[in-house]
Amino acid sequence: MLKLKINKHLLECGTDEAGRGCLAGPVTAAAVILPNDFKHPFLTDSKQLSEKKRMELKDIIEREAICYKVVHVMMKEIDKINILNASILGMHRAIEGLSCAPEFIAVDGNRFKPFGKTPFECVVKGDGKYLHIAAASILAKTYRDEYMTALHEKYPQYNWKQNKGYPTKTHREAIRNYGACDFHRKSFKLLPDHIIESIK
Repeated sequence: MLKLKINKHLLECGTDEAGRGCLAGPVTAAAVILPNDFKHPFLTDSKQLSEKKRMELKDIIEREAICYKVVHVMMKEIDKINILNASILGMHRAIEGLSCAPEFIAVDGNRFKPFGKTPFECVVKGDGKYLHIAAASILAKTYRDEYMTALHEKYPQYNWKQNKGYPTKTHREAIRNYGACDFHRKSFKLLPDHIIESIK
């Protein structure tokens, strides 16, 4: 059973990201503040849930959260500052976009940078330990998946509706056959030992 949050007496947000390991598309971050009486029987790490369950939970989280925010950090920014910094920047932007300022931040993972003077704690595998981090992981994952599915209509050759930009065998074969597009992360090794030609 996941715990609600770290500090019971504080207005606390959970934050997480999705898409760090992808070859294409944004890294997406979310921040969520849940009410103190929030409960749900199967809310957990988004990676442990089916797409159908994630979409059900997305609606519940958006309806019942005190506030939430989801942001995309796009490819050019990722290439400029690297994926770790882009992930942290996304979480900062999501927290900044909350309609109520948190008194404490619970971060999934082991890396973060101070957000002003707000105290924070990094929690390894936090999306499987705390409800608000799990909720953030659900929103980040579902919003990013929707973004990549929409992009698939413009670039069907990469099959993003299926692989969501992750480095699957078919995705890499498509990059080899068609080259990279504007939505690929040029700072990533898209193919091993292979020169990539960009397409528009």
